[in-house]
Amino acid sequence: MATAGLGENRVKRPRKRTLWRRVRTFLRTSNLALRRFFGRFTQSMPRGLYARSLIIIIAPMVLLQSVIAFVFMERHWQTVTQRLSTAVTRDIAAIIDMIETYPHNAEYEQVIRIARDRLALNVAILPPDPLPAPAPKPFFSILDRILSEEITKQIGRPFWIDTVGNSNLVEIRIQLDGKVLRVLARRSQAYASNTHIFLLWMVGTSLVLLFIAILFLRNQIRPIQKLAEAAESFGKGRALPPDFRPRGAIEVRRAGLAFIQMRERIEKQIEQRTTMLSGVSHDLRTILTRFKLQLALSRDKDLTDALEKDVGDMQSMLEGYLSFARGDAKEETGELDLNAILEQIRIDGRLAGKKVKTSLIGRPDIVVRPGAFRRLVTNLTSNAFRHANRVEIVARNAKGWLTLTVDDDGPGIPEELREDVFRPFYRLDEARNLNETGTGLGLSIARDIARSHGGDIVLDDSPIGGLRAEMRLPV
Repeated sequence: MATAGLGENRVKRPRKRTLWRRVRTFLRTSNLALRRFFGRFTQSMPRGLYARSLIIIIAPMVLLQSVIAFVFMERHWQTVTQRLSTAVTRDIAAIIDMIETYPHNAEYEQVIRIARDRLALNVAILPPDPLPAPAPKPFFSILDRILSEEITKQIGRPFWIDTVGNSNLVEIRIQLDGKVLRVLARRSQAYASNTHIFLLWMVGTSLVLLFIAILFLRNQIRPIQKLAEAAESFGKGRALPPDFRPRGAIEVRRAGLAFIQMRERIEKQIEQRTTMLSGVSHDLRTILTRFKLQLALSRDKDLTDALEKDVGDMQSMLEGYLSFARGDAKEETGELDLNAILEQIRIDGRLAGKKVKTSLIGRPDIVVRPGAFRRLVTNLTSNAFRHANRVEIVARNAKGWLTLTVDDDGPGIPEELREDVFRPFYRLDEARNLNETGTGLGLSIARDIARSHGGDIVLDDSPIGGLRAEMRLPV
């Protein structure tokens, strides 16, 4: 018996494990499907704060009104229409009973009079002609449906109704023995026709409230947009918008004040650094001038030439370092013509004996710091002229971005070293001409200027065999 029990456990456990695996697989698949659905739904949503805030306001209002309208139409409107149609059908049934109870009255004047004066129904006795063909049903046929059900239930004779022909009247024809009863009733007698007033009030009030909410929301969102514009302008090295000041809610005002204080601290730090470097530059240049004077008085020509070369290298490195550290933070932004920049590049290339090809796509005018931007382009192109014979430059100004691509057919840079060349004083001597002089600051200064404008520079393989330097700036 014990052996049999163990056998049963051995059979049941794999089944439980298989069932648990199926459950886990189903849950994992459902979770993945939900993630995909919500991911696509999130991607289809607007990304702006103003649009999302409007959705937060509009969506609950529309949902609430839809529920209210559905409940009202389904309960109140249908109930009222049901009772009115029942009452009209009951009056018609009473008229039919009167006609069939007193068949000797051929003209039925009394029946017609009672229906007109007491029941507000226009009744006529027609010859026994066939009933007309069924009329087309309206899109919203609650009256046709309820009235047809009541006539079928209370009268039980062949009938024909028309609720479309005359918007104010409902025509009903009922087949009797040897005659046809035609009844014209006002639509308001069988149908809750004033329901649209409720819907109009509801929709109109919602539109007014929505308009007021949009005005208030716009005034609350505008300070955030202004703060974003100011931060973006500061990131591009431009001045603050003239109308920028902290406004809006308390939290937005605090963010605006914090941004202004941060900007002032950064500008003060840059100014202090520039002042310090100016003093260092003055002291070092004084020492270099003394060296040059002592070398001029020296009588050993070989030693003088060697020392003058070292002093020149020291001065070149000093100037490069000061230019890199000082930057162009104080320069104001202004308009610059890309055509003039590209023409100067072509002239420099011809003077250097290089094959240069330039092209411009889009508008030629951009808003940058002109001096810094010229220096950026000069550093990129001079680096290409120094190590290649063929250079192709393409400038594309479109969709708020300026992309400048510099391709050359030089030796290029290994992929693992392309970030290292942007470090200050880094020289890639293994891939370059050792006789060329340089401080290793050209690409560092170029990237520093690009990032101060809110952009960047990346290196890649060139389609013409060498190196591609791509600069991208918001303009």
